Amino acid sequence: MSGQGGGGAKGVVRVLVEDSRGWVKTACGYVMLTKPRIIELLLITTVPAMIVAKRGVPSLALMAITVIGGALAAGGANAVNMWYDRDIDAVMRRTKERPLVTGDVSPTGALVFAVLLEVAAFVVLAVGANLLAAEIALAAALFYVFVYTMWLKRSTSQNIVIGGAAGAAPVLVGWAAVRDELSLAAWLMFLVIFIWTPPHFWGLAFRYANDYSDAGVPMLPSVASKRRSATEIVAYTVALVLVTLALGPVAHLGLIYEAAAVLLGAGFVWYAVRLWRLLTPKAAIRVFSYSITYLSLLFVGMAVDVVVRGH
Repeated sequence: MSGQGGGGAKGVVRVLVEDSRGWVKTACGYVMLTKPRIIELLLITTVPAMIVAKRGVPSLALMAITVIGGALAAGGANAVNMWYDRDIDAVMRRTKERPLVTGDVSPTGALVFAVLLEVAAFVVLAVGANLLAAEIALAAALFYVFVYTMWLKRSTSQNIVIGGAAGAAPVLVGWAAVRDELSLAAWLMFLVIFIWTPPHFWGLAFRYANDYSDAGVPMLPSVASKRRSATEIVAYTVALVLVTLALGPVAHLGLIYEAAAVLLGAGFVWYAVRLWRLLTPKAAIRVFSYSITYLSLLFVGMAVDVVVRGH
C-alpha cells in the first residue's frame, strides 16, 4: 500500500510539474506575441523625445506612464500582426517558432489579448498623460494593423516604407505626453525613425529574401535585385543622416548631439556602402545590427545633450 501511495504521490507531482510547465510556456507565448525586442527599441526613442520636449527630465511618474502605455499599445498591435500573419509565419524560417505557429497560444486568445492591451494602453495614456498621447498611440496601432499588416505588407514592395510610420509614432507619443501638442521638432524626430526603418528592415530582409519569396511577401530584397536593394538602402541612409543633422538646430540641440549624429551617421553610411559593394547576406546583417545601435545611441545622444547643457 505504501508503495502504491508513493507512486500516486509521484504521479500527482509529475502532473503538477507538467501543468506548471504548460502554463509557463503559454505565458511566455503571450509575452512573445508583443515582440518585446521591437518594443524595447521603440521605447528607447520615447524617453529621449520626452526629455527634449521638456528641455530637461520629466517626472518619473509621467515617463513611467508613457513608457507603459506605449509598450501596451505597441504590444497589442504586434499581437494582431502575429495573429493575422500566422499563415506566412509558418512558412518562414525566421518566424516558424512564433507562439501562434507552435500552438502555444490560440488565435482567439491572441486576438482577445491584443484588444485588451490596446484598451489598457488608451486608458493609461489618456488618464496618466493626456488624450492626445492616447490618440496618437491608438492611431499608430490601427495604422500598423490595418494599413501595414492587412494591406501593404502583402501587396507592395514599398510596404515597410509606408508602414514605418507606425514605428515612428512613439516619439510623437512621448512629445505629446509632455507638451500636449506637436511641434516641428517632434515631426522631424518622427521623420528620422520613418526614414531609418527601410534600411534597417531591408538589411534583415536581404538576409531572408528567400523566406519572403516563399511566403509570397513582396519585401523589396525578395522582388528586386541585390544591387537595387543595396542602392535603396544607401539612398535612405544618406537621407537619414541629412535629416538627423537638420534636427539639431530645429530642436535646439548642441554639439553632443551633432557629434553623435555625424559619427553614427558616418558609420551607418559605411555599412550601407559596404553592403552595396559586397552584396552578401553577412554584410546585410551587419547593416541591420548596426542600425539598432545607431538609433539607440542617436536618441541617447539627444537626451544627454539636453541634460548636460541643462536646457
